[in-house]
Amino acid sequence: MTLPPDAGRELAASGRNFAAGPYPLLVLGVTLLALALAVWGLHAWRGGRADRVALVERLAAEAGGGTGTAAVPFAALDRRVRRYAWGRRLAGRLAATGTNLTPGQFTASVIGLVVGSWAAAAVLLAPFFGPIAALIAGWAAYSFLEWRRRIRTERFIAQLPDLARVLANATQAGLALRTAVSMAAEELDAPAGEELKQVADAMAVGHSIDDALGELQQRLPSRELIVLVSTLVLSSRAGGSVVESLRNLTVTLEERKETRREIRTQMSQVTVTAYAVPVIGLGSLFLLDRIMPGSLSAMTGSTVGRICVLISLGLYALGFALIRRMSRIDV
Repeated sequence: MTLPPDAGRELAASGRNFAAGPYPLLVLGVTLLALALAVWGLHAWRGGRADRVALVERLAAEAGGGTGTAAVPFAALDRRVRRYAWGRRLAGRLAATGTNLTPGQFTASVIGLVVGSWAAAAVLLAPFFGPIAALIAGWAAYSFLEWRRRIRTERFIAQLPDLARVLANATQAGLALRTAVSMAAEELDAPAGEELKQVADAMAVGHSIDDALGELQQRLPSRELIVLVSTLVLSSRAGGSVVESLRNLTVTLEERKETRREIRTQMSQVTVTAYAVPVIGLGSLFLLDRIMPGSLSAMTGSTVGRICVLISLGLYALGFALIRRMSRIDV
């Protein structure tokens, strides 16, 4: 099919009119605008990401007691750990212990401890004891957190009579409970001063007294603190004689403090026995391997030997748990 000569000239003329019209300029302008927006968006994204990383590092440095100018060890691992639920729970446990460790530092330390214990047990004793040593190392790391939390809780309980006395004096002077808590945070030493400062900061940003004291009770659970928190919460809700209640509570806390000290003194021998039992078992393994080199490898080389070792280790663990349970007296 052929086109007439006039039709060809009309198509050529329309093409020249389109090229000379405003459409190419419009397309070029939209393209340049899209490129400019893309560059601006990329720059804003990179700047926001850098600000977020700097903020996380500064908060981690402040939580670790640093000045924020030096690089925090394992900062990248710390950010990764905090993304998960178990990492956030670990951060709460570390905050309750009062240590300067971040979740990333603690995770790296536990990994190194587990790997080192596995290798040391496999070299010094026998390869069979490597996984057992790794499990014991993981349990020891978890027990370390619980031990530090218990020590901090006991220290806080020992300061509760002074805390109740300061709150009673401040309330009697006509100060509000929020102001009394801030004053107690400034006057008392750690850990009571640090914990009360967190309570005062929480109330300063809008948290209620119930929520702020409830978070304190979750961080440091104890019967004495439950009684004190209940007294303060009920007094703030229903009113009443806060001063008289706090003064009576001070006397009760002093008596419980002396009772706990006497019980701890009397049960110290049982506590030492609980830890001496597994140490004696581990020492006997080292002694046996030194007297008869290669005996542990030969013993764990058979199925019967492995079963006997596992049964003996289980009995040692059961004895440790039973002695600790019998020596635990709740006051």
